[in-house]
Amino acid sequence: MYSDSRFLKAIPNVRTLYLLASYLLMPLLLLRLAVRGLRDRDYLKRWSERFALHGPAVPPGGIVVHAASLGEVNAAAPLIRALRIRFPDLPLTVTCFTPTGSARIRALFAADVCHVYSPLDLYGAVRRFLSRARPCLLLVMETEIWPNLFFAAGQRGIPLLLANARISDKSFRVYRRLRPLVREALAEVSGFMARSETDARRLAELGAAAGRIEVTGNLKFDLDVPDGLHEHGLALRRSWGLQRPVLLAGSTHQEDEVALIEAFKGLLGGFPTALLVLVPRHPERFQLAAQLVRAAGLSVQMQSAGADCPASTQCLVVDAMGELLRCYAACDVAFVGGSLAPVGGHNLLEPAALSVPVLFGPHTSNAADITAQLLAAGAAQVVRDAAELEQAAARLLGDEALRQSMGAAGLALVQSGRGALGRTLQIAAGLLVRPLA
Repeated sequence: MYSDSRFLKAIPNVRTLYLLASYLLMPLLLLRLAVRGLRDRDYLKRWSERFALHGPAVPPGGIVVHAASLGEVNAAAPLIRALRIRFPDLPLTVTCFTPTGSARIRALFAADVCHVYSPLDLYGAVRRFLSRARPCLLLVMETEIWPNLFFAAGQRGIPLLLANARISDKSFRVYRRLRPLVREALAEVSGFMARSETDARRLAELGAAAGRIEVTGNLKFDLDVPDGLHEHGLALRRSWGLQRPVLLAGSTHQEDEVALIEAFKGLLGGFPTALLVLVPRHPERFQLAAQLVRAAGLSVQMQSAGADCPASTQCLVVDAMGELLRCYAACDVAFVGGSLAPVGGHNLLEPAALSVPVLFGPHTSNAADITAQLLAAGAAQVVRDAAELEQAAARLLGDEALRQSMGAAGLALVQSGRGALGRTLQIAAGLLVRPLA
């Protein structure tokens, strides 16, 4: 079996091989986008942007932040706001890959930033994009390693930062198989701002220069809690019923919803007036989640149907994007989705930052460090199936003192973890190329 060095000798130019492979495999990626478009029509729109052929004019000479999808956009939001304040004279462009990420960017920043889809990792597409944008800094969030983009940025001398860098177990296994290519791509990165010591070690093992790696902490701890959010949450809770116990499930997938509905049916035995609030992760799940609830014999209402939720409604489906934080601020107990399904889990810190006790399933590889910290702090509990979910929710809904203590522990953990934003800004400012200065 080849060692890395022997493999590189056997294949003299891994960049060329990747360039060719990216074009050969592109039809499969386009087919995947088309298939996803059968469920979400937004995937069939704006394809010219994915090839950097047309789309909104990208202001040149500014900062480009790439956040692949909804989760990365939410994590990047405090950084984007801070960049706008720190560098008000520089245009800011935010790219993503998914329609939900795109909708979130527009909801958060409107016309304050330029937004386009990120180009597919084709050498021609990324060259066109960078030639048009001519950024003085390129910030890529979390685990997005796109070799052609990195190579093109390096050729143009564009400082490239990997912010909130995370290498999950799954990504690490994949990247190790492609280590010669990954090493060359990482050589173009000016700085790595790792979330944890584990991420830093994995980056080094993949070939990142040790002198360019710094453990800055997790940007998700610096999440924004908008002014007046608690007041908005109280108003929402009034519309649900102040006296009703509320179990809210955020960022759910089908496996989460099936278990939640089963658990909630059992929960009604002890809490007959309880309300289950489902906030699906993707818009295409809004109606599907409601169908699951109806099939289980529960009464369901879509949030878009009206401002108030009558006592006869047992389940409310929030069929709008950007509502999750407000919903967390209105509930008694929060379950975070993507964790009963083998998805890897979603943002566990959002309910914790609002002093809400957190439940989640066993699949939280996307945030293994945060999972461990929440459990150690006594702010959360892991549930492995519908039965455990019912038991944990019943215990919390029936014990206000326990809810308060877990909520306080979660808030304290979030506050103690802040600081990554300031360190990230400091590194970015040090690498920023200011051609007009």
